[in-house]
Amino acid sequence: MFPKPVLFLLPFVLPLTAAAQAPAPAPVEIPAKPAAFDSPSSTDEDFPFQGEYAGGEGEGKIGVQVIALGNGEFEAVGYTGGLPGAGWDGNREKIHRTKSKRGEGAVSVAFEHGDLTGEVDGVKMYISKKGETAKMELERVDRKSPTLGAKPPEGAVVLFGGKDGNDFKGASVTEDGLLTQGATSSEKFGDFSLHIEFRLPYMPAARGQGRGNSGIYLQGRYEVQMLDSFGLDGKDNECGGLYKISAPKVNMCLPPLAWQTYDIDFTAAKVDAEGKKTANAKVSVKHNGIVIQDTELPGTTGGAQLKEDGTPGPIHLQNHGNPVRYRNIWIVRK
Repeated sequence: MFPKPVLFLLPFVLPLTAAAQAPAPAPVEIPAKPAAFDSPSSTDEDFPFQGEYAGGEGEGKIGVQVIALGNGEFEAVGYTGGLPGAGWDGNREKIHRTKSKRGEGAVSVAFEHGDLTGEVDGVKMYISKKGETAKMELERVDRKSPTLGAKPPEGAVVLFGGKDGNDFKGASVTEDGLLTQGATSSEKFGDFSLHIEFRLPYMPAARGQGRGNSGIYLQGRYEVQMLDSFGLDGKDNECGGLYKISAPKVNMCLPPLAWQTYDIDFTAAKVDAEGKKTANAKVSVKHNGIVIQDTELPGTTGGAQLKEDGTPGPIHLQNHGNPVRYRNIWIVRK
């Protein structure tokens, strides 16, 4: 027979013993962050197949954008007339999308869409009808913006010129002289024309806003989106979009790791002495030489650092944790 003190403690000891023997909860698995490649010299086995292909004659001209989606998966996007900004007839109803997976070690990617088959080897794309031997050849196209490398005119303010100047005080610069995301200019501006060159990272396994995300804020108030939107629909939250204000007229986003340009004309909002806005800001944007925006800005966009109070503001390059790179940034006051 147990002594009375032990009997008194027994009901409390048993639950504690049972709890001590209960299995520990399984650790919560944190998904791995998608790989981000910030240089063409170091990518993966899928990267060489991704890109733009164009060919055909007359009404038979077509353009195809091949997107790498990670782990050997791809999507081919076909356009009638040619590539966006280079012959595409703008008919969104005739955009064809099809997905495929590259076999391990395969030197090409095969696609099927209806009675058509396509094969991409990184240099050409071959398209044929099933059961027929005749093939249409599409050449790989590595487009470059016509304003790439544009030199600042006399009187321009060089915001970032590598060794020749950096107005983004405290910002990080890579060993090869490129500005990184999360930078704000020291100088502030009213009306201006701006040139910027940017390179979006290759993040094949990422999707949506997690794929090469950044943005340029004009006066710290109005964002023009920067995002790897290669081959996407071209919405207001994608590359060249003004969030919740205006989608780009055409999606001119080149493949990731290609240098791209924005050439922006900006007119600031007008505010009277009492602080009342009397005129909206206006912006015109050329993406890789093609006008994608020409509109008024009814108000600031999400993430704005400043209110519309009529004062000049800085140029800000947003940091979403993706390794976006910038170079050759200059601005002309108007």
